[in-house]
This record gives sequence, C-alpha cells and structure tokens, in this order.
Amino acid sequence: MSNLRLISRISATLMLLIVFVGCRTKSNKETSQQTVQDTTIIDRDYALEATMLGYFAKDGTRNPTLRANPGDRVRITITNGETMTHDIAMEKLGIKSGTLLEKGSSTSIAFKAIENDTYFCTVPGHRAAGMVGKFEVVEGDLSGPSIAGDIPTKNGKPLNLGFETGSLQDWTATGDAFKSPLYDQDPSPVHEADALISFNGDYFLTSGGNTNYKLTGTLSSVPFKITHPYASFKVSGGALADTRVELVLAETNQVIFSSTGQGRATLQPVVVDLEPYVHKDIIIRIIDNETGISQIPYIKDDKWAHINFDDFRFYPTRPYFPNELNKDDIIVLPPLDPIINSGLSGEKAAKAMTLPEGFKITLAASEPDVVRPISFTLDPRGRLWVVEAHTYPTPAPEEKGKDRILIFEDTNGDGTLDKRKVFTEGLNLVSGIEVGMGGVWLGAAPYLLYIPIDAEKDKPSGPPQKLLDGWGLDDTHEVLNNLRWGPDGWLYGVQGVFTHSNVGKPGASDNQRTKINAGVWRYHPTRHEFEVFAEGSSNPWGIDFNDYGHPFITVCVIPHLYHVIQGARYQRQAGNHFNPYTYDDIKTIGDHVHWLGDRGPHAGNFRSAAAGGGHAHAGAMIYLGGNTWPKKYHNTIFMNNINGSKLNNDQLTRSGSGYVGSHNKDFLAMNDSWSQWLNFKYDPSGSVFAIDWYDQNQCHSSNPDVHDKTLGRIFKISHKNDQWVQVDLNKASDLELVNYQLHPNEFYVRQARTILQERGGNPEVHASLKKILADNEDVTRKLRALWTLHVTKGLNEKELNDLLSSDNEYLRSWAIQLLTEDKKVSPTTLEKFVRMAKKDPSPLVRLYLTSGLLRLTPANRWDVLETLVQKSEDMADHNLPLMLWYATEPLIPIDPERSLQLARKAQNPIILTYTLQRIGALKTMASKKLLQDFKDQLYTGQSEENKTQIVLIDNLLSEQ
Repeated sequence: MSNLRLISRISATLMLLIVFVGCRTKSNKETSQQTVQDTTIIDRDYALEATMLGYFAKDGTRNPTLRANPGDRVRITITNGETMTHDIAMEKLGIKSGTLLEKGSSTSIAFKAIENDTYFCTVPGHRAAGMVGKFEVVEGDLSGPSIAGDIPTKNGKPLNLGFETGSLQDWTATGDAFKSPLYDQDPSPVHEADALISFNGDYFLTSGGNTNYKLTGTLSSVPFKITHPYASFKVSGGALADTRVELVLAETNQVIFSSTGQGRATLQPVVVDLEPYVHKDIIIRIIDNETGISQIPYIKDDKWAHINFDDFRFYPTRPYFPNELNKDDIIVLPPLDPIINSGLSGEKAAKAMTLPEGFKITLAASEPDVVRPISFTLDPRGRLWVVEAHTYPTPAPEEKGKDRILIFEDTNGDGTLDKRKVFTEGLNLVSGIEVGMGGVWLGAAPYLLYIPIDAEKDKPSGPPQKLLDGWGLDDTHEVLNNLRWGPDGWLYGVQGVFTHSNVGKPGASDNQRTKINAGVWRYHPTRHEFEVFAEGSSNPWGIDFNDYGHPFITVCVIPHLYHVIQGARYQRQAGNHFNPYTYDDIKTIGDHVHWLGDRGPHAGNFRSAAAGGGHAHAGAMIYLGGNTWPKKYHNTIFMNNINGSKLNNDQLTRSGSGYVGSHNKDFLAMNDSWSQWLNFKYDPSGSVFAIDWYDQNQCHSSNPDVHDKTLGRIFKISHKNDQWVQVDLNKASDLELVNYQLHPNEFYVRQARTILQERGGNPEVHASLKKILADNEDVTRKLRALWTLHVTKGLNEKELNDLLSSDNEYLRSWAIQLLTEDKKVSPTTLEKFVRMAKKDPSPLVRLYLTSGLLRLTPANRWDVLETLVQKSEDMADHNLPLMLWYATEPLIPIDPERSLQLARKAQNPIILTYTLQRIGALKTMASKKLLQDFKDQLYTGQSEENKTQIVLIDNLLSEQ
C-alpha cells in the first residue's frame, strides 16, 4: 500500500471517528442526538434507505451512483427500511458505519472525495444480494444533460398520455382497477401517507394504490405512430410480473417493451429504445392482474400489487435522468402459481393430485380418524405409528399434554388403514417418533422420551422415561424432530436454528451438557450417549440415508439440501457457530433452489412452480423401496414443498468427496393449497405412505388460533407393480434377519438390522454377516453386513483395519468412521491412517479421514493432517478444504509455530489465511512475535499472495 493511500485511509478514518463517535445507532432518538452534535461542514450530503433489495435514494433510484467533486467532504446517511441488520462501508477507504438493527434507525459515514470507490453492506451475503453501488469523483457539474421531450400526437392533436385532461380520453379500460384511476394529490388518498409520487403536471394514474391493491384490470391507449427513436414514461408500484406497462405493436400485438415498478411509490422515468420501430404504430397497455392477496392468513397482503403511470414522451436522442429506473435494477416476482383447490375432503384431495404415469394415490385415513399428524414411522409389521400433535404450537403444563400416538394397519391390502389403535395419550409437544429397541422414542421438547412397549397388547409397559432434557422451546416449530435409525445403530434427529438447546441427562450440570441450535444430532440407544453429529443449516425437517449410509437433510429458507458429514459445519440461516474460529462453513450441495427471483426465498413462495414451489420443505425420503418403482427414482431424495404443494425430487450424484443435488421433475402436484405433507416413508411393498397436516395456514405460527384443529390425512402412493404383503419381522429367526440384509427393499434391511441390534449378536449371526461382507459382489450389500456387524458388536479392530486395504472406497471410508467411533484409535490404526493420507486415491476416503480426525485428540492429528493439506487435487473440493480447517484449528493453541509450518505446506491458501487469523486471536506476546517473524519472511517474496498475507498480518498485529 502506498504512503498516500495509507494516509488517505487514516485521514478518512479519523474524520469518521471525530464526526461520528458512537454511530452504532439503535434508535431514531440516538440518531437525532448524534446529528445535533455534528458541526462538520458537509459539501455533499446523501441520504439512502437500506433494504436487502439495495440502497434507495429519495427519488427511488436503487443503488444510485453518488458523485462529488475532488476534495468535497461527503456524508452518506442510511436509514434502515426494514427490521434487519444493515450497515454501509467504503471499499477502498476501508471505513464502515455503525450497524443498524431496527427499522427507522440511521447511521452515517463521512470522508473526503479523493478517488472513485464502491459503497456496500458488510453483513455477510448482503452485498451479493444487491446492496452495493458506485461512488464517483468528477470534475465540474454533477448533473447530466437535459433534453426536452415531445408529446405524441394523432391526427395533428396531442394525445392524453399524461392525463392532463383529467380524464381517460384516448384510453380504453377493462376491469375494476381503472374505473377511477386519476389523482391530483401527492401523497394521494389511495397511497400511504409518506408515499410521495412525484408526478408531473396536474394528474397521474394508479390502478388502485396501496389502498385498492386488490383491484385488477387493463388500460390501453389508442394506437399512435412512433416518430422518434427514443421514448420515456414514468412508472412505480409493484415489482410483480402482473403489474406492468407494455408497449405493443398495433398491427401484430407483439410486446416490444415492458416494465414493472420496483416496489416503491415514487415515479421514475424508464427509457425505451424505439429506433427499430420508428414509423410503426404502437399501443401503451397498462396491466394490473395482481390482487396481492396473501396465501398465508398471518402474512399481510402485498399492497404493492398495483401500478402507477404518467407522462409518456418521445425524444430525438437518448435522454438522461438522474433517477432513471433501469430494468436490471428491478427484481421482478413471477405471477402466482395456479393452485386451483383448497379445503377439499380427503377423497377429493386424493383425486385432485397429479402423479407420474403408472402411479396412483389412495386416501389411507383422514379426519376424524387422524387429526394433526406431525410425525410417523413404520414398525416391523409395516404398521404406521402416527403422532397427533394436539398441543402444538404452545406446550401444555407438565403432565397436561394432549398429544397421542395412534397405530394404523391395512389388513386387506386395499390401501385403506382400516385398523386403528390408540397406543398412548397425554403427551406434550411431540414432534418426532421412532420405534425399535423395545420401545417408542419420542422427541417431545424439552425431553427425549422412551416408552417401553408391551408387544402383545400394543400398549406401554411402563411410563415414559426422560432420557435427555434441555431441549429448547424458543420456537416450537423448530424443536427436535424426524427421529430415524442410522445404519450405525444410533438414533438420529435434527433441530432448527432459532431454538436453543442445552442437552444432557436429567440432573446433568452445565458442563456435562451439549449445546445445539441447528444441525443433526444422534443418541445411542444402549450406551445412552448424546452428541451433535454436524452443526448448521436452518430448520431441518427431514433426514434420510442413501444406499451408502450417507445422510442428507432438507431444510427451509436457505438452500434446501445438504450432504451431512460427521463433524461438519454448514451454512446457517442465522446466528453464529459455537466455535468462533469457524471462519466459513460448508454450503448446499444443490445446484439449484426451489424458488424463483432474486428477492429472497420468502418472496418466491406461491410464485415458483417452475422451480419447485418455494422455500419451505418438509420431510426427506431417499427412495430405496425395492425394484417395483422405476429405477430413476432409486437413491433420489424426495421432499415436500409446502408452499408449492409439490413433492420435489432431487438427483444425488457423486462429485469429489461428496454429492451434487440436481432438480428432477417434480414427482407429484397436490394441486391444493391446504396440503402440507410433513413426511413420507416406503413400506414392505415399496409403496409410500405420507402424512398430511392439512391446514389453510401454511407453515408455522406461534398463534394456536390460526391452525385448524380438526383436519389430517394419510395418503398412500403406489406404483402399478407394487404388491401388498403382510409381514412381521419380529417373528423372523436371526439368520432370516441376516438374509434380509440382501433384500432389494431397504424397509426389510433397516428393520432387520434394528431387531438384530436389540437381540444382540451371536457367532452364527456374525459368521453369516462376515460371509456377505467377504463374498457378495455388491458393495451396498457388503456395507449392510458391515453395519449390522457393528451394531451387534461383531467386529474387532483388526477386522476393521483389514478393511482399510479394501479396493472399495465406501468400505475403506466406513472402516475409518467405525474405528474412530469411540474417539480413540490404537497406534497401529493411526499409522494406517497416515499411510492412507499419503496414498489413498479417493477424495471420499480423505474426507472420512479428516472427519475421523475431528473425533481424535489434537495430539493424534498432526501427521495425517500434514499430509492431507498438501493434496492439490482437493483444492476445489466441496467439503475437504473447510473440513481440514476444522480439524486443524484446535492444534493452533497447542503449538502455534508447528501449526504455521503445517499451514505453509497447505495447497489451499485458506488454511494459511485462517491459521494466521487464529494465531492472531491468541493475543499473546509469543503469537505476536510469530506473526511478525513470518511477515519479515514474506517481504523476501514478491508474489501477490505474499502481499495479501502481509496486509492480513498488519491488521492482526494492529489488534494485539
């Protein structure tokens, strides 16, 4: 950095500190006090509104180019337009304002205009979302050239395209929106009190304003000839596909230009290049087909479902407007999805659905036999155990819950669940269920419960046992949910980001507990151990495992799909990771999202049919139900898109150490806006059962009165090849259960494995499983045998070490995971890990090695890590760079110097960058000297990378 640049930055920073001490504004009151104290003379004073859509000037310009003359003193004040965190910073000057939190609060930056720069929001993701603009230093007049426009004429008379006659002369209206559309006041009586329209002349036109936004209609001008190469008109109102202005060729009805508003009141000029159409006749068509009516009862209507228009003119050359509305600045929402049904009976709901050829759907049960089904599972007989969530969303006092568990059975194969039992009642806020190991496992915040089963009576054989407590209740739709047995014999589940849990055995002290507020957890049913398997995401409401035992979760709001790796940290919807030195997290495997547009996931709800339907997902099923369904569905993941009333289907394709998730054609359309499938699972026939929390209110609400308390359905999806069967795997012998590990339908595999786990292993079982592991040619069958050997304690360290030399990457990977299960390994195993790190060609194996290291003490990680970080082939891998960092970070406080040596060997520069940051965070004399010594070494090199590291170290040393 040059001395001049450094002095400029220091001067600007000092000006900011002098003028705006304490600018971390929390309220308008604080802002007004700050303004009173400010006596600095400002030459250019800019005021912007900050929202996730961008920074907006008072004239409506999004991310305006801010200009100043050289040497001007400039102030930029931003006011928060929404309840969200925002700030403003200058990129080159390196100055940043305070952080806004509340809607209406303000903060500022001040600086001297020296060179062109960029202003932006520093909150992660906000710049990428569009909160960024230009600052230009220019000589002379800051305003642009002005060109007078001409009013179009017909038969020698000016047309009423600015409505200055006070009427709709020269226009034809249809619908209700344009019956009385002209106003001469600003603000107008149909707009909000602070909404300035800034129209020209005496009148402007609106299709209803913020008051009459539900009105729809079309307004068309008379045809007139294009006499100039350029035109402009003023527009504002909704950034919605169905609130727009069109220019249409009169002869062919071809739309040659269109523009919406951008969700603001102030009219802005739009410039149109008409040169290719000069001397042709056109029509102006103003369209409002949007009602703005919300599909969710507790979410307000969109009052911007209208359009404002004024002042169409021609120009001989392209006109310049300081507040021109550029098409690229408008983030337009597509039209509402045509979901034609709502409030149907169960029978009619089933008939309304659209399925692929060869499939049918049956109403298996409905209200009053099942109400508010929130979770379910299948037992070894193929029966459904369903939780009715009568308590949700407000937990009842202890022992006063109203939830219950029902057992359903189809006794004759007609698809109807004709047999129904009540297993137990009086439960409180149950959100997840699994059956096995002699009982029922329930997520019922603040508890994880176990209820032993009297198998002969289908009743509890004892009261609920509180295995764990401390599960949070902050947000009762993000509590622990979706319990599912993993291939390793642990009970898995998920929890959302806005619920904060501190989990432990009842009576455990704080230091004996584990915090979780987003991620995947697991609990061992016999060792009674709890641990967080992976951190992050948003509100996961579905987890399942593919043929190779790899877990996947589906989530809401943020991108929807994640391949879950033990010890990983994933993108969070909100909040911070528990480890403050995470620095970055692993992102979605999806190459797509299920919403449309750039205005965020919520804006895509009900408008994203082409993309899958919206941001809210529930349930996860990786279909492994056998050979009766078409092969294209095997190992693909299904999730319900609540807002879209669709069953999405994503393809899972191996890539590097992980997967890419691609959008297949949506499997099923419910065609019913009340449909809310929460989960689905395949049964012994390969058919799929789905529970439907049928309710007018889509998604969650803490208000119990907005939820219907009388509805609920269970549906069954069958392919024409499915054959109904009756089974009871509890009656199978041990060897029969072993043979079920070869069954094409994973229902049998998982149920049989859990039963064998409950029974415990024996030599005959182990011998049969080891024969499958040794001789079967299909690696997925080998894996099934491996997992069942593990859960029945049929493997020793030598046998797992032998698998480290397998020619199959999946077996080598799983051997690593099982060897590190107890968080310690022998020196022999550790030496094998070192050799694998050096020579194993599989990125999947290297991922499992890295994941396994996270379970070992830091002292046992060095040799493996020093090898893995030097693998250049993993630099662009989706998972490995950050997983390597997570494994490396705990080494730094133990031995900073050796950690720095390790980081310098790393092929991926993030390891060195993060290592320097972590050393800086130690804030000791030794860490400061280590950074200074390394900086001195960097001066001997001339690479750009060296310069970047020097700047980083300078910043770190300045913080010491």
